[in-house]
Amino acid sequence: MAMKTGGDNDEVMSEINVTPLVDVMLVLVIVFLVTAPLLTQSMNVNLPKTGAVAASDDNKSTPIGIDAQGRIVLDKTEIADLAQLEARLREAVQQNPDALYIVHADQAVSYAVVAKVLATAHKAGVNRLSLATVQE
Repeated sequence: MAMKTGGDNDEVMSEINVTPLVDVMLVLVIVFLVTAPLLTQSMNVNLPKTGAVAASDDNKSTPIGIDAQGRIVLDKTEIADLAQLEARLREAVQQNPDALYIVHADQAVSYAVVAKVLATAHKAGVNRLSLATVQE
């Protein structure tokens, strides 16, 4: 926007005030930093509680979610059955054989469903598999 400045100068001010732009960008960065950790969980599950556990140091993990009804979600994509889960895991293992997969199983889901998912992951060639829990 061109504005006239005071005084005898008849020059037009052609500078852009970047302060509001910087303020807005800073707020957006803060919002993204706050919301990014919330996006890692693919579905809402009530994790079982355990004692002291070693924390994973790998931030590049892929979540496998199992809700109370036994529905399976692999990295935010719902899986229809165990055969589809095995096929998707085989593809992922071919791309990155050392990837870490963390199973987020609801505490209400039966052990049989969790065991089938673990066996399917093993059959697909997953080498690094972990179970997510909440510390007591």
